[in-house]
Amino acid sequence: MSLAVIQMASGADVNANLAAARHLLEQAAEQGARFALLPENFAAMGRRDMAALARTEAAGSGPILPWLKQTCRDLRLWLVAGSIPLPPDDCPDAKPRACSLLFNDQGERVARYDKLHLFDVDVPNDGVRYRESDDYAFGNQLTLADTPFGRVGLSICYDLRFPELFTALRANGADIICVPAAFTAVTGTAHWSILLRARAIETQCYLLGAGQGGNHPGHRQTHGHSMIIDPWGCVLGERAAGCGIILARRDAAAQQAIRQRMPLDQQRRFPIPVLESTDA
Repeated sequence: MSLAVIQMASGADVNANLAAARHLLEQAAEQGARFALLPENFAAMGRRDMAALARTEAAGSGPILPWLKQTCRDLRLWLVAGSIPLPPDDCPDAKPRACSLLFNDQGERVARYDKLHLFDVDVPNDGVRYRESDDYAFGNQLTLADTPFGRVGLSICYDLRFPELFTALRANGADIICVPAAFTAVTGTAHWSILLRARAIETQCYLLGAGQGGNHPGHRQTHGHSMIIDPWGCVLGERAAGCGIILARRDAAAQQAIRQRMPLDQQRRFPIPVLESTDA
């Protein structure tokens, strides 16, 4: 059963973005994918009303969550929905978080991850001041879930620069780690592929990096170069720019062999937190 990474160039029109994502997911499913990852901000990119969008979705009157459930059912796909804005489940009036949702092939939500590290950065040679915390609140916990394809750890974009998060996901049993992203053209050119490969090698996990790749409202340009990387750090597939899909298969036996020959978890000399319960 194949893993799929979806690259998009999303804009501000939610319905247009959902139609584009559906088309790409259909292509992936037709080619044998049963698990797919969408990029960060796949449903809306460049909007300044994320809080209103989050409230609408939380109230059950938005288009994104019903679309996700229906798409998973129709295509028989497990799907990591890159990131969308949602308030905390227990406080619908609170500031939204950038969250990644995992749905099974019956359209049921299996897991939710709220982005831990928000992109508050002045990018060199870009001239833009990014303050993601103006729109979102910080997440506060790890998220993993068991799937038919392996144990999946969730992250979002800027998280990629914090290796301790990925080490913790590995310590809690991750086989696959998803990184939906919208790296800028400047930061992506400098660091995206290096960081993805490093996280794969360090954790001995499959890394799925789904990026935005194109031009967006507000003159923003994203790096693209979505890719799937194996636990040895080899790039199994990559798409440089524009919308498209990447497919690869997880070889569980080969992954286990890598971990046995180089037992990093057994040799680690400092403690990594392990969740009391690793259920999603």
